[in-house]
Amino acid sequence: MTHPAPEALHEPLTITVPRWTVLAGLALLMVLACPALLVVCSRAHLEPWVHHVALFAHLAFLVLGFGAVLSVDSVALQWMVGRRQLRDVVATAGHVQAAIWVGYTGLVASGLVLEPDLTRLATQVKLGSVLVIGLNGLVATWLHWHLEVSSTRRVLVAGMACATVSQAAWWTATVVGFINAH
Repeated sequence: MTHPAPEALHEPLTITVPRWTVLAGLALLMVLACPALLVVCSRAHLEPWVHHVALFAHLAFLVLGFGAVLSVDSVALQWMVGRRQLRDVVATAGHVQAAIWVGYTGLVASGLVLEPDLTRLATQVKLGSVLVIGLNGLVATWLHWHLEVSSTRRVLVAGMACATVSQAAWWTATVVGFINAH
C-alpha cells in the first residue's frame, strides 16, 4: 500500500473550467436576474435626493461604460481604414474591458432606483437594449479571447457584427433614456 507524499497532501485542488462556461453562466445569470431586478425597481420608492444621486451615478456610469466602448470602436474604425494594426484594437479592448463592465454594472444598479415606468413601451425597449448590451458584451469578451490568439476571417466578421450590435444597443438605450427623462 502506497501513501501519498506528505507535501502532496497540502497541495491545493485545482479544477480547470473552460472560460466559455463562465461566460455561459454569466449569460444565464443575466437572463434569470431580469425578472427579479424588474420587481425590485417597480417597488423602489426613494427620497428625491436619492433619485438625484442615482441619476448622477447613472450618467457617470454611462460616460465610463459607453465611453470605453466608443474608444475601442474608434480604434477599430482606424484599423478598418488602415491607420492602426489589429493588435491595437485587441490591446485597447483589453485595457478598457474592466471600465466597460464597471460602467455597465453601475448603469444597471443605478437604473434600478430611478423608478422606470415599466408600462411604457419606450422603457421596455430600453431595458431590452440593456440586456442586449450585457449579452453582447459577453460575446465580445469571448471574441476578444480568440483575437488574442488568432484573427481568422470568421472571428473578424463576428467581431464587426458584435460591434454593430453593441453600438445599436448602446445608442438605443441612451436615446430612449434621454427621451424618457423629458
